[in-house]
Amino acid sequence: MRTSSTIRTGRTVKRTTRAAATLAVAALALSLTACGGDDDNGGGDSGDKGGGTKAPASSVTLPKLDGESLEVAAVWTGTEQKNFKQVLTEFEKRTGAKVTFVPAQDPIINFLGSKIAGGAPPDVAMLPQPGAIKQAVDKGWAKPLGAEATKELGENYSQGWQDIGKVGGKQYGVYYKAANKSLIWYNAQVFENAGAAEPKTWDELLDTAQMVYDSGVAPFSVGGADGWTLTDWFENVYLSQAGPEKYDRLAKHEIKWTDPSVKEALTTLAEIWGKKDFVAGGASGALQTEFPASVTQTFTGGDQPKAGMVYEGDFAQVNIGETKAKIGTDAKVFPFPAVGDTAPVVSGGDAAVILKDSKAAQALATWLASPDAAAIQAKLGGFLSPNKSIDSSVYPNEVQKKIADALIAAGDDFRFDMSDQAPQAFGGTPGKGEWKTLQDFLKNPKDVAGAQAKLEADAAAAYGG
Repeated sequence: MRTSSTIRTGRTVKRTTRAAATLAVAALALSLTACGGDDDNGGGDSGDKGGGTKAPASSVTLPKLDGESLEVAAVWTGTEQKNFKQVLTEFEKRTGAKVTFVPAQDPIINFLGSKIAGGAPPDVAMLPQPGAIKQAVDKGWAKPLGAEATKELGENYSQGWQDIGKVGGKQYGVYYKAANKSLIWYNAQVFENAGAAEPKTWDELLDTAQMVYDSGVAPFSVGGADGWTLTDWFENVYLSQAGPEKYDRLAKHEIKWTDPSVKEALTTLAEIWGKKDFVAGGASGALQTEFPASVTQTFTGGDQPKAGMVYEGDFAQVNIGETKAKIGTDAKVFPFPAVGDTAPVVSGGDAAVILKDSKAAQALATWLASPDAAAIQAKLGGFLSPNKSIDSSVYPNEVQKKIADALIAAGDDFRFDMSDQAPQAFGGTPGKGEWKTLQDFLKNPKDVAGAQAKLEADAAAAYGG
């Protein structure tokens, strides 16, 4: 999952205003207050094996595909994969096609390259970065969406979500899944014991962290084994502190990573990453903790969990659902605090891209662009759809519903994850580029200049100068 908005057409990125982003944050902040008393934790299987709540069957027209077979590749695992398979099962019921889910490894572009080299590419792949879509197009792998899929997309998505799936003016991607990546989840009991309240600014966050620490619990759980979580930390700090214009320029490598604005953001991050015992397990422990465990260890252990807070997107609900914590009561959430003038709004997403053009593949893309498909997975929790035609009442709890409403209300006024816009060699490869350098920085937050130099060297190589 990688899951602010970038409106991308080819290599051109159009951005929205600071004021609009501020409104979106304000709406989210209002919506996340007092979201208690939910009757579902939103994390697991609803028990509905018939495909879940969905829009009327007439909302999307699909062809009969009896005897056709399709393969869909994605990096999703666990509950996320299980829930997506219910969406594929409903497609099978409606069309007669047989769909096989193919587990992929990160980076998915490398995985697909090996499949294509072996003459066995999947029909459709779920790509987690705009940069990956462009790579697939540049390599001649991706096929444009047909008229039906494009029509479904146009009816159900804002222009911004359509445009980030385009390359060279042609529509290649259906952003089936979105993520609000500007959230901090917290253990309500830990906050109560510490006498802490939800912070609205970075300084307040530091004060809150100190209160949690003084109560005997490490303030933050960090899934440092997955480098993408660290890029998300950086992006929220940078967007709020440096502002959207510089965010846009850094995303396109129009300014260097040695820029003073990057130094300021890394120095700010070090106020948490470099503070003794503020990160559960210290840097070495965090670097051995994968994202799912970073969430679950925040909501297990009674009054003494390993941490009081964990930063990540709305999709953390899937992992919270694997604990006994009840979302909205035991597990609460607040928007990522403002570091600069305004709080950040960072989003991510996964897009369906056709690799083997066929009637069946085009039908699947059409299905994934429909509210019918989105509603099935939305009901199961841990999922956020950018599809504006979905009825948000299908979300399983009030927290998730409000987050979804805020995303749709933002329209085009959000920033897309910066590392997901970058070439995958820099922004999306385990053990390399930005992921590796930020892991090294987590280990040694004093070396700001060294981190900047390495980030710039890797970015220059990946962007081609």
